[in-house]
Amino acid sequence: MPALLLKKPLKLALVQLATGADKASNLQRARTQVLEASKAGAKLIVLPECFNSPYGTQFFSKYAETLLPSPPSTDDSPSFHALSAIAKEANAFLIGGSIPEYSPATEKYYNTSLTFSPTGALLATHRKVHLFDIDIPGKIKFKESDILSPGSKVTIVDLPEYGKVGIAICYDVRFPELAMVAARKGCFALIYPGAFNMTTGPLHWQLQARARAMDNQVYVALCSPARDLEASYHAWGHSLVADPNAEVVVEADEKEGIVYADMSGEMISDVRKGIPIYSQRRFDVYPDVSEGNVKYEE
Repeated sequence: MPALLLKKPLKLALVQLATGADKASNLQRARTQVLEASKAGAKLIVLPECFNSPYGTQFFSKYAETLLPSPPSTDDSPSFHALSAIAKEANAFLIGGSIPEYSPATEKYYNTSLTFSPTGALLATHRKVHLFDIDIPGKIKFKESDILSPGSKVTIVDLPEYGKVGIAICYDVRFPELAMVAARKGCFALIYPGAFNMTTGPLHWQLQARARAMDNQVYVALCSPARDLEASYHAWGHSLVADPNAEVVVEADEKEGIVYADMSGEMISDVRKGIPIYSQRRFDVYPDVSEGNVKYEE
């Protein structure tokens, strides 16, 4: 019998955080919610995209922090040090949503996710690979690339005791190749901090989560900020978890809150036994994207 991808049961928490213009207040609010999730038994806790700042091209440079060389000073990145301390206090793995990052070396800005261990150690950094540039006439126009530059790697992080997860950000979920690579490299879950809006959210938010779960027979989690109609960008909310059978096991509404899901390796195995696509793929007919020229380092 093959080893379980998820070695033992794991409680996941998605913190659908309400954020405002005050960074210090956002960090304190994140701490409060993460500690609440920890008290409820969650050992893997996720914050939303741009959890420490408002979301918008007009805000990225103002709120950006310098992360390299790592670890940065407290002045250079208060969010890095807050996340590290929160993870340690919560005694949980913490996927710190994302924050705007400025790199003096490249003189570029990035949308960056930091993952910390229960000891407060940095485990992984993911810079958003696919930038959110869309123009739906009469609905929404948004162009992250006006300010941000893309990252250039697949991010897989090992959570000792449990297994591996793939981490990406928001618009990355629309690109199944990232998910396929992570899943075929043994991840039990794909985690996406994200901030879909009132146009793309109703259309594709849940559909994307279920599609990636169905394609790869893994857990998929999307973690959004809470909706703030007074902000310039209206997030969809609806943080959710889809199981390896592509069923939504929990979904938030649009307000601030925490949703939980219990994940098990047995469910992944059972789904894959029932519909055995992993042994049925025809790489003699088409290529395996996970065996191509895949970048795991920036």
